[in-house]
This record gives sequence, structure tokens and C-alpha cells, in this order.
Amino acid sequence: MTWLQRSYSNKIQEFELEMKVSLVVNLRAYKKLSAIGAWENSRKAIVEAQLKKIEEKLEKKRAEYAEKMNNKKSEIHKAAEEKRVMVEAKRGEDILTVEEIAAKFRSTGNTPKRIFGCFRF
Repeated sequence: MTWLQRSYSNKIQEFELEMKVSLVVNLRAYKKLSAIGAWENSRKAIVEAQLKKIEEKLEKKRAEYAEKMNNKKSEIHKAAEEKRVMVEAKRGEDILTVEEIAAKFRSTGNTPKRIFGCFRF
């Protein structure tokens, strides 16, 4: 083997060694990058699951609060109806009282001393 052939053979071996080292370095980097990507995806999935759980809790709370508010509205409506009934009953009693007084005055033939008695003039 001549000096030129040995030099060429050494250069080829060096090149092959560099290629193997480069391939090993690239594979290690690829594995690390893949591991980082998998770690990122798993962490994102965990966070998204937590977020979904929190959103479900918030939705449940919102529904409960809306139901409470609707119940309060119903209670207010019921109380208002009761008050209306009481006012109508009082009105009916007042009408009967006025009719009784009017009948009394008609039967006796007297006129009231105060014309606007209900207004306290």
C-alpha cells in the first residue's frame, strides 16, 4: 500500500467515524426531543383535564345558582299574589262596609254629616 492509498484509507475511516458519531449525536438529540414532546403532550393533557373539571364544576355551580334565583323569583311571585289577594279581600270588605253605611242612611233618611268621610276632609 502506498502512502497515498493509506492516507486515502485513513480519510475514509475518519469520515466514516465522523458520520457514525454524527448519527449517534443526531439519534440522541432526536430521542431527547421526542421525550420532550411526549412530556409536553402529557402535561398539556393533564392541564386540559383539570381545566375541563373546573369548567364542569363552574357549570354545575351556575346551574345551582340559576335554580336558586328561579326559586326566589317564584317565592316573590307567590308573596305578591298573596298580597294582591289580601288587597282584594280588604277592598271587598271596604265595599261591604260602605254599602252597609249607605243602606243605613237610606233606611233612616238621614244624610251624612261629612260628605267625604273616607277622605277625612
